[in-house]
Amino acid sequence: MTTVTQLPKRSITSAQLLTQLGLDHGLSIERCLQHTGLSPLQLAELQTEIDGSQELQLINNLIDALPEHIDLGLQAGLRYQLTTYGIWGYALLSSQTFRQAAELGLRYLDLTFVFNRITLHEDARHAHLDLDGSQLPDKLRDFLLLRDAVAVMVIQRELTAAKLPLSRVQLSMAAPADPARFIEQFGLLPEFGCELNRISFPRHLLDLPLPRANPHSAQLCELQCQALLAKRQVRSGLAGQIRDRLLSTPGRLADMELIADELNLSSRTLRRRLEAQGSSFRQLQEEVRQALAEELLAIESLSLEQIAERLGYSEVSNFLHAFKRWKGQTAGQYRQTLTSGPA
Repeated sequence: MTTVTQLPKRSITSAQLLTQLGLDHGLSIERCLQHTGLSPLQLAELQTEIDGSQELQLINNLIDALPEHIDLGLQAGLRYQLTTYGIWGYALLSSQTFRQAAELGLRYLDLTFVFNRITLHEDARHAHLDLDGSQLPDKLRDFLLLRDAVAVMVIQRELTAAKLPLSRVQLSMAAPADPARFIEQFGLLPEFGCELNRISFPRHLLDLPLPRANPHSAQLCELQCQALLAKRQVRSGLAGQIRDRLLSTPGRLADMELIADELNLSSRTLRRRLEAQGSSFRQLQEEVRQALAEELLAIESLSLEQIAERLGYSEVSNFLHAFKRWKGQTAGQYRQTLTSGPA
């Protein structure tokens, strides 16, 4: 049995897909769910939410039972259709361009089933999706890399109704004996044994219009994504204590050293305990700043400079950049919607 840390809640849908993968390879449902704390009856409940650690244990079980399947993560990734993700998937489908879908998808990545941290970068000619699994257990890292990377490719094909040409794929895993299935999924031979995991493609493809674009639906879906994410971000334990502490002094957000001292912990111990809950001090600060920013923008008498100062930003431009990343719109646009309502 692998010991895994407590992670945020997620839909049980992914556990259902992974269990079916095991069943298709001849495993019993009991073997798939061993040590997960899940029963077959719970697995059948569509609205159930589980801990990320339970899904990791399920994956551990599959790896232990099917060691000969080097591409097991790839097989898993093919099962994650856009509709698998619920409202998040519909929000992407309704987006106007591939860029808008990518930015929205990454903004609400916590509503998906990925365990890798995924970021989008651009240079003059290319866009790059980076997958960082450095925080994951070594034993599960290759499976999760393949599952999440292939799931990204499935999403791309469903969004654009085409298989977009990739420029380069870099993977940290060792090269398989037979790379045929990798070439089939990525359209080229990936580079293996790399220092990073990156999917690169021509930058101009980000501006492709999507065939099922519907701005009104996209707006409604994003509102539902916001509500669902807020519900899942309700925290307990140490992370909850710190979040409440940060919210209690909106004019002067405490730093990690101060809060660690208040809790009679070293900053190193505090960092380690937050990591064990699948969180970090920086993440909690971001959540609190976002929540406070939305409240402060509703106060029309406060300027953007004053709001930035209250949130602990030395420059208003840093606040404006962060807000655009959080909400997908400028602080001014968000303030306008508070007074005029949705368009």
